[in-house]
Amino acid sequence: MLTPALFLLYLYHFCLAGSVNKGGACSTKNSRLQAGTNQFWSECNSVTFCSDADGTCVPKRCRKDDFPFGYAQRADLPPKCSKGQFCPDEGSDCQPALAVGSPCQLNRDDQCEGPPNFKELADTSGRGLNFNGSVCLNNQCMWANATLNNLCVVENTFYIAYGVSGEFPDIVSRGNCRIGLYCDSAKKVCMTNKVLGAACGADKECDSWNCLSTGVCGTSAATPRHFGVWVYVLVALGIFGGMAGTLSGLFVTHRKQRDREREKRVQYWREQNAFHQNLLQMRETARASILSLPNQSGTSPQSTLYGSRDLSDELNTPILQHAAPKASGLRHYLADDNSEYDDASMMQPTKKVEGRF
Repeated sequence: MLTPALFLLYLYHFCLAGSVNKGGACSTKNSRLQAGTNQFWSECNSVTFCSDADGTCVPKRCRKDDFPFGYAQRADLPPKCSKGQFCPDEGSDCQPALAVGSPCQLNRDDQCEGPPNFKELADTSGRGLNFNGSVCLNNQCMWANATLNNLCVVENTFYIAYGVSGEFPDIVSRGNCRIGLYCDSAKKVCMTNKVLGAACGADKECDSWNCLSTGVCGTSAATPRHFGVWVYVLVALGIFGGMAGTLSGLFVTHRKQRDREREKRVQYWREQNAFHQNLLQMRETARASILSLPNQSGTSPQSTLYGSRDLSDELNTPILQHAAPKASGLRHYLADDNSEYDDASMMQPTKKVEGRF
């Protein structure tokens, strides 16, 4: 199944050329310019042309474009014509340049022979005003050498253009005036091009070839747009501000996460300390109960064991005093997290008592 892009490309292929392949029957009488685009069309496909000799489609023998349409990748392309020759729209054979007054094809200024002073008349702006000082107007070769206030020839070609709101007409007007002049369509005389801001009625009247919808000449559509220094400053500030905001947000987020984890560990140590204190209280209660048992002789092993000690110091002695060098792994983890919590506030020191069990 064809994708939309391939389908449009397939239709475009037949818009430029017919569908008759090599060897198929054709007629040059059916060749024409497509309405709206003025593109040359024939019954043959894009790699063949209709031969007058036998009325069949034969491979093209020349080309005018560097990359002609319709050929497969790495296919053998027909040659381009040498200097002083041209390849017609049909692509039949290279032909010598045509003299002034000879018939030519639409917009094919290159088919016409240039004037002796072609370097002086040639258009170097890239707008295609002429080709080496020669133009094809109304299908006739002539030179673009008409001077100011002299009669000139004008050609208005209708095209269909497409925009967001749909299609609209586009009229391209050309003349045979020298560079810097334009041919007035009403008076048919050459007039000086208008400067920026002057009133205009068509693109050809402006030096910039850009007549705005407001009716004045604007800057050229190809003019690069320059921005003020303040725009670059704002962009730079926006970039650095975004980076700083991102880093600050990450720092605050990670800090809150570290605080939550630290609070969990502190709570754990508090619970462990409370549990240890409860165990000590249970042991002291049990020992007090044993000592309170009646004993007539006073030689009970329990009284001997517990009665010979001063228990007041042990009851008041905190745990973990002079603890072994081996520390808790969790405490090391707490320290590695850059915790500022004082371990001494959580774990009270203890004193080792000889004979403890």
